[in-house]
Amino acid sequence: MAEEKGAKFTFTHVPGKKFQGFESAEVQELLLKWGMDKRTCIQMYTYEQYFQAYEKDEFVKDFFEDQNVLSTLQVVSSTNTWGSLGIKGAKYEAEQVPCSSTSMDFFDKLYSEGIVRESGNIRKCFDEYFEDFIISDELRKVLLLEDSDNYDIFSEEERSEFLFKILKHLCLGGQVCQYEDSVQPYMETARTLYKDLVSVYKDQKTKKLQIGTIILKIASMSEDSTMLYPSNDSHDQTFAYMCVDMAKRHIYIWYHSWKS
Repeated sequence: MAEEKGAKFTFTHVPGKKFQGFESAEVQELLLKWGMDKRTCIQMYTYEQYFQAYEKDEFVKDFFEDQNVLSTLQVVSSTNTWGSLGIKGAKYEAEQVPCSSTSMDFFDKLYSEGIVRESGNIRKCFDEYFEDFIISDELRKVLLLEDSDNYDIFSEEERSEFLFKILKHLCLGGQVCQYEDSVQPYMETARTLYKDLVSVYKDQKTKKLQIGTIILKIASMSEDSTMLYPSNDSHDQTFAYMCVDMAKRHIYIWYHSWKS
């Protein structure tokens, strides 16, 4: 076990945690419509030791080598069958994802730049194809096509934000995805997941909202760099985000695997 090797961090799975937003009938119905419902989950773990962001590599390594994690961390097969990871890797990735947004105003420029009409309807365009996706509206152009006229309305810094990534993942969906005509279902679901995954508190001195969660995009690989987690097949819609609430010492793992 990881503990026997002198691991600094140890982890406990919390199977009974309820994610009220993610598990709501409204969100589950939309995930079904977007082709994500059978291939995504959120799990909770706790840890006892003090953790700081600069220790992220050691933290994730200990996470993936902890037997409590290996026996409980869920992955999904190509047939939508769920099971535990079970396999200890040899290499690990822990990419910190910026997380500073405290309001959905972050996306106001979708309206001001005419990507979304005042009614909330997304402007349509002629169908284009990009990798595994059909682009039939201006929103997906903004998300995917670097040479599109409006791609630059969001800077690379803004695109790296966790809130942006959530919205992008929801808009692109799974292999069989029924796209929305209105931006509102995407926005509301992104807001809901963000509230489930990210802790926000008010600074007592400044009275401003502050983010209390560190976001890490994580992966586990074998010695020859074959991906073990989140999936053997790499895809932009295959991801695992570790959301670490450092005050409560809670971890939420949001996982999705693209069905190729």
